[in-house]
Amino acid sequence: MSFPIVRNRRLRRSAGLRSLVRETALSANDFIYPLFVTYGENVKEEIPSMPGVYHFSMDRLEEEIRDVVASGIQSVLMFGVPEHKDAVGTSAYDSNGIMQQAIRAIKGWAPELVVIADTCLCGFTDHGHCGVVHVDEHSCATVDNDASLELLVRTAISQAEAGADIIAPSNMMDGFVHAIRGGLDEAGYSDIPILAYSVKYASAFYGPFRDAAHSAPQFGDRKTYQMDPANVREALREAESDVAEGADMLMVKPALAYLDVVRLLKENYDVPVVAYNVSAEYSMVKAAAANGWINEKAIVLETLTGMKRAGADIIITYHAKDAARWLKEEA
Repeated sequence: MSFPIVRNRRLRRSAGLRSLVRETALSANDFIYPLFVTYGENVKEEIPSMPGVYHFSMDRLEEEIRDVVASGIQSVLMFGVPEHKDAVGTSAYDSNGIMQQAIRAIKGWAPELVVIADTCLCGFTDHGHCGVVHVDEHSCATVDNDASLELLVRTAISQAEAGADIIAPSNMMDGFVHAIRGGLDEAGYSDIPILAYSVKYASAFYGPFRDAAHSAPQFGDRKTYQMDPANVREALREAESDVAEGADMLMVKPALAYLDVVRLLKENYDVPVVAYNVSAEYSMVKAAAANGWINEKAIVLETLTGMKRAGADIIITYHAKDAARWLKEEA
């Protein structure tokens, strides 16, 4: 028997009923908030393509960390914008580099805050690629996968030494989890988990981030090491490799156009799945809201709920502070 015996609207009649049967709950505990730290003094500079997101110098970072903690967010993802860049990203693994300074400071200001270190070379190399560039006899430049692993391991160890709670390698080199896991273990950091950027697509949604991290490639693109947006079975191969190599969490980046991939990983792996709500996804919402075309709060909370409903256990988002406060207001 169906209608009129079955009436699906019965459980939607009031806010209380809807809340009682709600299948997906969103909270500040689900969010990781990205932060960009740079050199200089008294720097709190808004990133033009990402309204509400800033570069902070060390002397302005503490006030932001206090605000993050007050919002109820429990984790931050750190990106460093260095003073010096070179061909091999020396500043990425400098024990006194900007990232390492920021990690040490944050753990002093807010020891309970989970500090995640993005582990890559692109923001620290003068060519903007995520590894060591090799030029052959025909002047053809390629990213040397295996030579890059050694520098990524050094970077991860220096971040762990500074106090990072989680290492998050984002470079998409083959074998990066295996190399970093081995390096951390050998250095005495076997208890530091790895959040692997396992399924990272060569996406057009990264544009504003490259303004923020000053990490745009100076030649070519990243399609030889980031994934083809058309592929989904390949995502399973990437995730399977990382789990076998010791990844503790798996990430899908970007999130919004790849929710099918988030669901696929959730159904196939028994580790936390992280979705990265990336820069252009954020900036498009901010631009539409600034023009009065959308209700920003409603759109953001619906989008983040959709990511969690698709299977994300954790969401990295530039909306995190706003979303956490909106959820607190609704509680």
